[in-house]
Amino acid sequence: MAVSRKIGEFMENASWIRRMFEEGIRLKKEFGEDNVFDLSLGNPVMEPPKAVKDALISAACDPAPGRHRYMQNAGFPDVREAIASALSPECKVKLGANDVIMVCGAAAGLNVALKAILDPGDEVIVFAPYFVEYFFYADNHGGQAVAVPTHEDFTLDLDALRAAITDKTKAVIVNSPNNPTGAVYSRRSLEELAALLKEKSAERGRAIYLISDDPYKKIAFDGTETPNVCEFYDHGIYVTSHSKDLALPGERIGFVAVHPRCEDARNLMAGMVFCNRVLGFVNAPALIQRAIRDVQNIAVDVEDYRRKRDFLYRELTRIGYETVKPQGAFYFFPKSPLADEVEFTRILASKKVLAVPGRGFGKPGYFRLSYCFPDKVVEGAVPGLEAAFREARTLHDR
Repeated sequence: MAVSRKIGEFMENASWIRRMFEEGIRLKKEFGEDNVFDLSLGNPVMEPPKAVKDALISAACDPAPGRHRYMQNAGFPDVREAIASALSPECKVKLGANDVIMVCGAAAGLNVALKAILDPGDEVIVFAPYFVEYFFYADNHGGQAVAVPTHEDFTLDLDALRAAITDKTKAVIVNSPNNPTGAVYSRRSLEELAALLKEKSAERGRAIYLISDDPYKKIAFDGTETPNVCEFYDHGIYVTSHSKDLALPGERIGFVAVHPRCEDARNLMAGMVFCNRVLGFVNAPALIQRAIRDVQNIAVDVEDYRRKRDFLYRELTRIGYETVKPQGAFYFFPKSPLADEVEFTRILASKKVLAVPGRGFGKPGYFRLSYCFPDKVVEGAVPGLEAAFREARTLHDR
């Protein structure tokens, strides 16, 4: 066997999105690109804002020497200072360049943070449904992810969290707006989460870190607030990328910010800078670092996502699906009309609509739909969604 047994098992467990992607390729070859409606991927088709493109051109055309050389592993100091300045108001604490590390997207940021803090056997608590890669990231660095449930509306279940915290708990990861549900954790819930972690950290005599994975933070609807965890919790580690808010997923650029009052903050930052290097990232790409320096306060047109959300919510509920209305990001996570959501996604595929089974996110019985696509794809999926629902109800009633 070419790969290890563990990696083979991981590949099998993480293959739902890949399977849908491959099924989409097959269906498009058979029926034509315009006749298949792939809502399985979170790969936004929206273009970056004009200011971002202009900044890229300006950075590429900068004649100053040395612009493409190695820099500090943490990234360009002026870029980190600009990010710290933009981030400080929402964190309600003064951040500086030394509180920020530039990374190759949020995935790299999470790996850098986890490698820096985890000892073998340490546990990282995540809330289900979750981004499945969290389990692999924890395992990468000798840790173990532990899933706890959320409430029916996908809000935080702090009683479940309290029961899950052990002496091995090193960190808790939150993701808001959430992938796959679109749920946003309220200010009150984050305050209560912070209070619980303060209590448990005090009991143990060492910090439980709160890692906030926030690439969708600027994609929120209807005036919904998306507070930063560093406002509430000194041991906060904020991880984000510009994949979604600036529509730059292929550029792999993001950053990690650490609360300056975090336990042993300077040593933690030094450890993460070291890990950025030894994990092989070395540093975030120079060109895109310079390009995003002065565009920290802009984002893609969130109104376009809100319009798509409203359309799809109206159609899903008309058809009869049970679903929570997303407050942010660009996903729906409806309840499957069949108990076996894998079987239901097969029915959907037979109607030329692709979705991801909920078990891929730790929540069987549900499925994920993405709406970060052109209107013709989102609207074109509705007949298939309706036909699949009717077929499922017929099967259910037999």
